[in-house]
Amino acid sequence: MARAGILEEGAPIELLEGYLVEKMTKHPPHSVATQLIQDALRQVLPTGWRAVAQDPITLFDSEPEPDVAVVRGDARRYLMRHAGPTEVALVVEVSDPSLALDRGSKQRIYARAGIPAYWIVNLNDQCVECFADPVGPATNPRYNSAKVYAAGESIPLVIDGVEVGSIIVDDILP
Repeated sequence: MARAGILEEGAPIELLEGYLVEKMTKHPPHSVATQLIQDALRQVLPTGWRAVAQDPITLFDSEPEPDVAVVRGDARRYLMRHAGPTEVALVVEVSDPSLALDRGSKQRIYARAGIPAYWIVNLNDQCVECFADPVGPATNPRYNSAKVYAAGESIPLVIDGVEVGSIIVDDILP
């Protein structure tokens, strides 16, 4: 639509389940959290994986732009396309006013696509909600595993079924 002139290039929207959805305004704590998450992930990611911020990922009926995603391969791998679900180990959404969307539509979209891990960095409650073991595609896509991590706790980072490190909650909250 951008190429056809219907939408401006870089318009603050994303495609979610076939609908164009306006993205929330990012306040300074949101931006800081996004940067902190990238920094923390880069310290523990194994070779062959990288953390990207606000890049689209292409799924069956959606093209969300998660705040942070851990994707396989180097940047040139995605010169002609966005990462697909089999190339994404983790998506992270930083959530303040968008908490309902992140717990609802976004969680369903990521589970349907089989994204192995989904984290919501909940700025309202100063915690990280972690979801794993997706069930999708299904009538009711969801994650079978959910755990909330509070300040002082460490979140295991699992890629391809192997724990490759951990992230301390305090290191990613602004």
